Amino acid sequence: DLQHRKISEIADLVVAKGSIKAVFIAGPSSSGNTTFSKRLSIQLRLLGHDPVQISVDNYYRPKNEAPKDEEGKPDLEALEALDLDLFRENLADLYAGKAVDMPRFDFNGNGRRYFTGQKLTLKEQTVLVIEGIHGLNPSLIPGIEAKTTFKIYISALTQLNLDDHNRISTTDNRIIRRIVRDNRTRGTSAEGTLLMWPSVERGESQHIFPYQNQADVMINSALEYELAVLKPYAEPLLKTVKPESHDAYPTARRLLTFLENVYPIPADMVPSDSLLREFVGGSE
Repeated sequence: DLQHRKISEIADLVVAKGSIKAVFIAGPSSSGNTTFSKRLSIQLRLLGHDPVQISVDNYYRPKNEAPKDEEGKPDLEALEALDLDLFRENLADLYAGKAVDMPRFDFNGNGRRYFTGQKLTLKEQTVLVIEGIHGLNPSLIPGIEAKTTFKIYISALTQLNLDDHNRISTTDNRIIRRIVRDNRTRGTSAEGTLLMWPSVERGESQHIFPYQNQADVMINSALEYELAVLKPYAEPLLKTVKPESHDAYPTARRLLTFLENVYPIPADMVPSDSLLREFVGGSE
């Protein structure tokens, strides 16, 4: 399909540059960054390279060390929520040909970073595929030569209208993606996701959108049929949001109302390598 061709074209661009050691991928929440990284890695491998996927999320500090937002809560969207010294040191060591013990972050357990002891070394054909919300921010990698990096901005730019006067919001599309994925992978309720969303949007406005023009290419991850697939998952979750939840209930009702206009499609009709699989599960 169109997305597969676009990913193939981007892989060709990366290889044609000849000097790329790291591809950075960033976009707003629920844009499909993780699955896109996997698909791009497959294409790079087909072109004779050895891609290694790295998530910047593995460099999070423990929540009690994160900077605080204006409400005094941990600001996990801020660049400083990452252990920048460790990330920059690891990247510099990889560029220098050193073996690096890459960190992992336990999001479902104690919320702390750990190391597996499996070291990574950057070889001649290795391309680092680095994904994270700060991937386009120049402050993430000061001192790294621009000619060795390739930056990609990904977002779900919905192009559907309910009628001649009502367009489906790109933000609403991403919220529904996030509700479905967070419930499936982390057990988060729809109410929990909706209550967290204002903080996510603030983080995007401050840390993602200002840097989108830094990207070498942009890819749209929205699919025309995705709301029809997401509907059977999202509706039951949205219906659990109670009127007492004053901050979440109005949004839940609004989303339910517009989903009434969508005819459901079974998820088993979605290809196993589709970006949509990041949200509904069943990826290959």
